[in-house]
Amino acid sequence: MDFTFTPEQEALREQAREFLAANPEPTWSQLSELGWTGVSIAEEDGGAGLSFIEEAILFEELGRTLYHGPYFGTIGLTLPALPAEDRGAVAAGEASWTLAFGPLVPDLDSAEHVAVVGGDGIYELDGGEREILATTDESRTLGVVRGGEPGRRLADSTVLSEIEARSQAALALEACGVARLALEDALEYASSREQFGKKIGVYQAVSHPLADAYTRVELSRSLALWAAWCVATGDAQASIAAAAAKSYAGESAVAVCETAIQSLGGIGFTWEHRLHRQYKRALGIESFGASSTRLRAEIAASLLNTQETASDASKAPVTISQGG
Repeated sequence: MDFTFTPEQEALREQAREFLAANPEPTWSQLSELGWTGVSIAEEDGGAGLSFIEEAILFEELGRTLYHGPYFGTIGLTLPALPAEDRGAVAAGEASWTLAFGPLVPDLDSAEHVAVVGGDGIYELDGGEREILATTDESRTLGVVRGGEPGRRLADSTVLSEIEARSQAALALEACGVARLALEDALEYASSREQFGKKIGVYQAVSHPLADAYTRVELSRSLALWAAWCVATGDAQASIAAAAAKSYAGESAVAVCETAIQSLGGIGFTWEHRLHRQYKRALGIESFGASSTRLRAEIAASLLNTQETASDASKAPVTISQGG
């Protein structure tokens, strides 16, 4: 089986990187014109009819540029709960959403609509006041919604497991984009900065941590892409794959940024360098939603349950049929 990206997917990544380099703060309408808001939305609903794999490419690139806008809230969180007509509005760039999936709501300053989880489903929030909170990561705002009433019903509660896996995979992919750029900055600096007549990259105190950071980035990306594939195909392992990706990629992005800060020395601590903003996004991703400790506990419980099931199956009596 070939797991490499298709030429079309690589072209999408190239287009995304070039566009975001020229437009680091794109509007929702600009993303819609590029077709990014309707990637996995069915063609009959106005989308491109592709999958979460293509969205995964965009999440990684948006994480790389610390995108500030409602893409995660809309595509990473709320999309599975939206009826067809609302998906069409998202694809057309006419609506953006976020979901109050926990006490803190992401992208609350930029999303047009807010969805809330009720006892038996997901509803559009009618009314209510939005309060934006001061957080470490200024590139992704968090807030709380006070008051309001559940209005139009969007979906039943069975979609929550898909939303959880989708959002965790999206955050893991963002973390990969953040970590990759931080590592690239550190490698460029280590390859050009001289100390005692040598490039500092030749010293083991610099090169070995960077090598460890590289392995973290690559493993994070493998886990994140596995999670993206599971989400895209509806695989039974989607929840475990997403939990593994979010827990490892989130922590790794923080560790890689810390390594990059140490590698850059004094400049790594300056306000003018972008590294502190990458570090803040990494911290925000790591702390959003379920903690890495809880996610690893879920993974362990799943693995132990699988092993127990296999062990029970091996102990089952074997029946040998006669003459058939």
